[in-house]
Amino acid sequence: MTEAVRWGILGTGKIARAFAAALRDTPGAVLAGVASRSLEGAQAFGAEFGASACYGSYQELADAPGVDVIYIGTPHPMHADNAVMALNGGKGVLCEKPFTMNRREAEEIVALARAKKLFLMEAMWTRYMPALAEVRRIIASGEIGTVHQVTADFGFAGTQDPLHRLNNPELGGGGLLDLGIYPLSIAAALLGPVAEVRAMALMGETGVDIQTGFTMRHEGGGMSVCSCSLRARTPAELTVSGSLGQVRMNTMFHRAQSVTVTTLEGARTIDTPYLGNGYVHEAMEVGRCLKQGLLESPGMPLDETLHLMGVLDTIRAQIGLRYPADA
Repeated sequence: MTEAVRWGILGTGKIARAFAAALRDTPGAVLAGVASRSLEGAQAFGAEFGASACYGSYQELADAPGVDVIYIGTPHPMHADNAVMALNGGKGVLCEKPFTMNRREAEEIVALARAKKLFLMEAMWTRYMPALAEVRRIIASGEIGTVHQVTADFGFAGTQDPLHRLNNPELGGGGLLDLGIYPLSIAAALLGPVAEVRAMALMGETGVDIQTGFTMRHEGGGMSVCSCSLRARTPAELTVSGSLGQVRMNTMFHRAQSVTVTTLEGARTIDTPYLGNGYVHEAMEVGRCLKQGLLESPGMPLDETLHLMGVLDTIRAQIGLRYPADA
């Protein structure tokens, strides 16, 4: 490792742009390379975000020297192939959520990273936000008593264009993989592994879910009630309830800048500001892991990623949601 963490970004879409912007605010991070399906696209992206090198194919970035870790921000169905490509190029990988389309693909990637002894992490950025750290601190303090339940929702009124990524099964569309994964992941982070899940959904005309709700029983004994929607603009809040009170991650919990604690003694709100656009914190965690020689992050361990991909598979089986990758 050099002193700076040399990043490559694979893909130049909306989420890749957000991550590139975050790297500007990440201490010790350098955008060493960017790859698009066209050289022109990579060059335009690189000029905007100050990339040291631009590549007209993903393979060129995977093989490029001077890159420590590659962020994968391509559409969901491409994640598995792109991650394999990067790992075979000797690069660490931060792969955007959903990690893959199913657990089978995830197992193949994790096995490859472990065999090659390369860093691999699911880019579940909410795991590293200050708001979640504060919620954990409050739970550990005993202020809200023994935790028994988590409720979380995430929804917005998305486009109904059947060709748009959100509605297109060929591109991994649907609410569950795009939005539902947020409450799923954070509920598991707070209550532990999922022991049982029950789901229902409203399916759209293209065959993907446009609204999904699921209730989970966790191995620690707690329960979570989660929902996601591509039709309804929901509060997007997360509440952890215990025997003495609750703590709420306020509006847009995945990027909450405050949490509110309510007990019999009253309520108080704690500010939890984050750096840059929020993605900075997961980028910092990757840098920390690389510099300490860790092959995975304790905050989003690979076994937990595999477990949650299995839960998503179970939910999809219950609501009848299948993708080409499942064939």
